[in-house]
Amino acid sequence: MASVTVANARKNYGHLEILHGVDIDIQDGEFVILVGPSGCGKSTLLRMIAGLEEVSDGHISIGGRVVNDVAPKERDIAMVFQSYALYPHMTVEANMGFSLRLAKAPKDEIKGRVREAAQILGLEHLLDRHPRHLSGGQRQRVAMGRAIVRQPQVFLFDEPLSNLDAKLRVQMRSEIKQLHQRLQTTTIYVTHDQVEAMTMADRIVVMRDGYVEQIGTPLDLYDRPANLFVAGFIGSPGMNLIKGTISTGGPIEFVADGGVKLPVPDDIALERGQPVVYGIRPEHVGITTGGSAAQVALIEPTGAETQITATLGTGQIIATVRDRLSLKSGDPISITSDIKNVHLFDAVTGKALEMPLHNA
Repeated sequence: MASVTVANARKNYGHLEILHGVDIDIQDGEFVILVGPSGCGKSTLLRMIAGLEEVSDGHISIGGRVVNDVAPKERDIAMVFQSYALYPHMTVEANMGFSLRLAKAPKDEIKGRVREAAQILGLEHLLDRHPRHLSGGQRQRVAMGRAIVRQPQVFLFDEPLSNLDAKLRVQMRSEIKQLHQRLQTTTIYVTHDQVEAMTMADRIVVMRDGYVEQIGTPLDLYDRPANLFVAGFIGSPGMNLIKGTISTGGPIEFVADGGVKLPVPDDIALERGQPVVYGIRPEHVGITTGGSAAQVALIEPTGAETQITATLGTGQIIATVRDRLSLKSGDPISITSDIKNVHLFDAVTGKALEMPLHNA
């Protein structure tokens, strides 16, 4: 196992810069997920750590050793790809032991490592089969087993669950997390699925357009997003983000475009008339029948919860409630927000407003 350090890493293709000075410190044994929309640079960064892409500037260290000029096979890493990349003519056992045979490891050692990995992944009864006789989940386990037998310092996963159906993705998420807890190998995992990131990671690196927007534990990012992008990206459904201003007279409150007023925390320094974005997660939005502040636009029952989309001023707000309300599209409702969980963002910079009042 080893730590991984990415220091001011940049990636250029000609005059086009893809990564803009990325800095990440990953501790020994940590499970870190790189997440962001397509094209944000997360897979490019993973390939740079693997040695499959050159580093244009900055450096990458594995176990304290700078590896910019070290060949991929000498970095002591193992990578699991989205496409599985199994040899179709080889059995499961041969696929899993292939890298050890290339390294001319003793036959008994290869067999022992393969059997151990197969036991961890529940593949013992499949060792004689070929990939064409396996399900998608079984093929992904074989790809993971091929990585495990190498006993690397670092595991790299590049969107390994993208080809699986929804139910199998949930199962494989659990299996990968349990595998990490058992092996305690430093793991870097790329996905565009923020639910995967929230459920699996020790820490998440949120990326956009080649920049790191925020690094933190899943709940840090969920409860304390640094900016509008992270607030909207993390969470399903995402945080409600409502444009408006701080009131110019009377009590200090938020006035949404359209005139609807909502309470604001009293520990944030605000100016009268300041343009802000009001953030509140759907589960922190309260709904009561009647009133005229909002109107039901859509009701989506999921069983345990009901998701209600309502018009609020000139925009919309989503509430997630556990009560089974007797509502239908068009009904008038009143909206309340849990003030302890309100987030305010600067409308110009998009950054979270967290400056406490010192003159209270």
